[in-house]
Amino acid sequence: MRRRVPFSWMLLVFFLLQCRCSHGFVGRALQKVQKDFQALTRRVTARHILVADEQVALALKRKIREQSIDKNIFVVDVFAEAARKYSLDESNRENGGLLGNLVAQGYCKSSILDRACFQVPLGQLEGPIQSEYGSHLLIVTERINCPKLDGKNTRLIMQDSNDIFGTLRPSDRRGKIELTDFVKDQLGFWFLVVIAGGLVAELAEKLASLLSIQNY
Repeated sequence: MRRRVPFSWMLLVFFLLQCRCSHGFVGRALQKVQKDFQALTRRVTARHILVADEQVALALKRKIREQSIDKNIFVVDVFAEAARKYSLDESNRENGGLLGNLVAQGYCKSSILDRACFQVPLGQLEGPIQSEYGSHLLIVTERINCPKLDGKNTRLIMQDSNDIFGTLRPSDRRGKIELTDFVKDQLGFWFLVVIAGGLVAELAEKLASLLSIQNY
């Protein structure tokens, strides 16, 4: 007597066979490798100011703009001086709030601030940005290997004494990666891909065999 095969089992076998027979699984894996390589070559130079709350951050943001205009000082220099005076982040306060000079994504302690460094417009005074530490003001002065975001102009510079908010210009600097770390990471990833691919194929065969038996 033939037993009825559950429709959900049939769908599962179809999905597993598709994973086995198509190049989608490997294609997605290759896309991950490409994205990993691009992420490792992205770099940013940024400064931040950490304060207690949003209202303080907004008031300080206005003060930085006004002081830059009134005293005709490059906004990055005004920002750095404000960081020395007001920032609660003791790890970089004395360095003008410098988060890093051409550092890779993942460098910041706060994941929220780290993402913002690779999302906010280049050369703009941004914030408040809320994180687990408080409210941040942020200015990104250089960002490389992010062409979709920045185009060819990747660095904020002061061209003359009146250019207080700076001008975006191309940079000849390029991101470098630690090749050893990249290779180790990818070897581990592809090892798991091979194992997963083998398990998918084996499971598909077993389920297909089981269904063929149940149909008799």
